[in-house]
Amino acid sequence: MNRVVKFLFTCCALCGAPLAAQTNNSRTAISTGDNAWMLTSAALVLMMTGPGLALFYGGLVRRKNVLGTMMHSFVLMAVVTVLWAIYGYSFAFAEGNPFIGGLHYLFLRGVGAAPNADYGATVPHETYMIYQLMFAIITPALISGAFAERMKFSAMLLFTCLWSTIVYFPMAHMVWGKGGLLNAFLGGKIPCFDFAGGTVVHVTSGVSALICALWLGKRVGFPKEPMKPHNLVLSLIGACMLWVGWFGFNAGSAVAASALATSAFVATHFGAAAATLGWLLGEWLENGKPSMLGGISGAVAGLVAITPASGFVAPFPALLIGFLAGLFCFFMVTTVKNRFGYDDTLDAFGVHGAGGTLGAILTGVFATNAINDGLKDATGKLLPLGLIDGNPGQIGNQLVGVLISWGLAIGGTLIILKVVDATVGLRVSRDQEIEGLDLSMHGEEGYNLDA
Repeated sequence: MNRVVKFLFTCCALCGAPLAAQTNNSRTAISTGDNAWMLTSAALVLMMTGPGLALFYGGLVRRKNVLGTMMHSFVLMAVVTVLWAIYGYSFAFAEGNPFIGGLHYLFLRGVGAAPNADYGATVPHETYMIYQLMFAIITPALISGAFAERMKFSAMLLFTCLWSTIVYFPMAHMVWGKGGLLNAFLGGKIPCFDFAGGTVVHVTSGVSALICALWLGKRVGFPKEPMKPHNLVLSLIGACMLWVGWFGFNAGSAVAASALATSAFVATHFGAAAATLGWLLGEWLENGKPSMLGGISGAVAGLVAITPASGFVAPFPALLIGFLAGLFCFFMVTTVKNRFGYDDTLDAFGVHGAGGTLGAILTGVFATNAINDGLKDATGKLLPLGLIDGNPGQIGNQLVGVLISWGLAIGGTLIILKVVDATVGLRVSRDQEIEGLDLSMHGEEGYNLDA
């Protein structure tokens, strides 16, 4: 124990000195307005995981699994934070090679009050770090929707630690880190536009979710037994919190209280609204009735699809992207899922994997320098961004980004699942699954019917 305490004190001493040294540097560059917006955005994104995603997913499972499902979102707020502080932020955002960051920011060494001009010239580096942490938290939490009701809690914890390290941190570096392979603004070799995480967050989590669902197999009784959501009221509340929190997710990615943040805010709202109507239309035509479950699923699908495009597209293309996402994700969740028979419990792949892929590709179509003027040639002239700007090649760049994201998610997840299954085991026993994960994994119930 003494050795552990000494090690922790040593880490604090090593990492604290650079922070103190930076405290008085570059204060004049900090905008209090930008910093306030970024801290607010960080809080909004954290709200997306807990309570937003916890309520959304929790209401969609059966009553015997509500706490176990919500526990996934809640505990990752703690687990991923520790990983991020020790090495995650460094692997994602320190300068390294095109595929992963270096060790410069281990234990958040050098991440303090002074701005890092590469990531946010008017906010403390520490503000940018904590904002990006919230993305790292929600991404593996999204995957849990695919294996809900049948994965061991210990397996979920080990899976998340490995997945964040092998899949998320490298992908975040490739797209957003300085010198990352796909970074369009900081020296990447293949400029892939991803304003707030279409590939980094949604494609990686959605595709990994599909691999998890296929590896684990179907729930006991699926699809013969009815497995309806036990409380759509919870899910509605959670979906509304996700919609509101998503403004921090997308508009916050401007890293300033700027006109670009406003544009991303508008695009986000328009995309979600149009996707809601798109999904409901498809459902109404297919089933004869529009449902609340369909409406909230459509809203999330639109938020997913507009995420990579939000800082690059005008309002009416945002409406179109959202509407197409609503129809496409409805098709994936109903027709495709039923055709192949896989048990993606809460449709993490059908919404996040499919919606993120569609949104990333359409970003290459509708991105315009009239919205985002971040790319200029040596003379200062604005460069065309997407197809409508006269740059059809950007669609190819987007496809490369999507393919890399798919490949990393598939390969990394397969390796991780094999390791976890060989060590702690992935799936609960049949008796534990029938009893429910609330009691079998946590010894408690979400609802005390005798009270």
